[in-house]
Amino acid sequence: MTIPFNKPYLTGKETEYITQAYAHLSGDGVFTKRCHLWLETQTQAHKVLLTHSCTAALEMAALLLDIQQGDEVIMPAYTFVSTANAFVLRGAVPVFIDIRPDTLNMDENQIIAAITPKTKAIVPVHYAGVACEMDAILAIAKTYNLAVIEDAAQGFLSKYKGRALGSLGDLGAYSFHETKNIIAGEAGALLVNNPKFAANAEVIREKGTNRSQFFRGEVDKYTWQQVGSSFLPNDLTAAFLYAQLEQSSLITTQRMSIWQRYHRKFFPLEEAGYLKRPVIPEECEHNAHIYYLVLKDAQARHELLAYLKQRGIQAAFHYIPLHTSPAGMRYGRVSGELDNTERLAECMLRLPLWVGLTREMQSEVVQAIETFFE
Repeated sequence: MTIPFNKPYLTGKETEYITQAYAHLSGDGVFTKRCHLWLETQTQAHKVLLTHSCTAALEMAALLLDIQQGDEVIMPAYTFVSTANAFVLRGAVPVFIDIRPDTLNMDENQIIAAITPKTKAIVPVHYAGVACEMDAILAIAKTYNLAVIEDAAQGFLSKYKGRALGSLGDLGAYSFHETKNIIAGEAGALLVNNPKFAANAEVIREKGTNRSQFFRGEVDKYTWQQVGSSFLPNDLTAAFLYAQLEQSSLITTQRMSIWQRYHRKFFPLEEAGYLKRPVIPEECEHNAHIYYLVLKDAQARHELLAYLKQRGIQAAFHYIPLHTSPAGMRYGRVSGELDNTERLAECMLRLPLWVGLTREMQSEVVQAIETFFE
């Protein structure tokens, strides 16, 4: 492709820090501690723990909540498989609800109807780094005594009413996968916002042992305490991530410039009725993770994807709704109609957006789309 959909950005410090990390290759070394401090300062979370993926962070959340066979967890059907898998692994039933047509986020108005005596948690997914309606979701959770786990895989450095995504629920999860804004190849983080989970989170992350407390001199030996697993990344990964965190403000600024340019350029096509642009609610400060267009129907998207491919431009659709997947039908259940989910999944198209995408490249993308609709 002349213009790829994504291209990883390197700050230039990654190799230097990785070389320094050779002194401590395993987890929880110097760079892991630096990342923890940086993330806790940035998000104001009670505790942040690096994990080897966002999937791992969600699996830790399920263990922390003691999710059991038959429990139910409410989430949007329009999300990545890890959102559901983390809870299905514990025997829970994902309950899929519809998304809003404006932000493509969980429709907070559908949550109450999905609640049963078996419901244990709500999992809002902040699509494209744009916050869900967290005030409403947190209020429902409080009323029904439910936990809230934010799947903020795409939401690092985004905010809701001035607060970092991932820091509003009881627990939150970030992704630093190669496809995200801030990357470490494969990595993630668990945000522990409810202090009652903090000590147990360390135990679960360290194979179910109190090894972290032992290394801090809080106990004279460490032993197996409960069910856990090896969720921590090695310090080489943390070293790579720390180089990215140091430049995260610059990376976000550059991505935002590209996002806003798309947004301005596609205004005439939206006015003419050919497509819809992303909607950013006033209370949301997003991170320019995705720029997408919503077309009239599946056929229009199919034809535009093919048209762009012919011109060397790589665009992409996104999730296949989980409730339509073989595993989703086997392990989950649906609450209400999912009309928005099914329609938008067929009509949405994501455009190239990465640090280093030049004005000339972006103009080529825009002009190709304008020509297509002409």
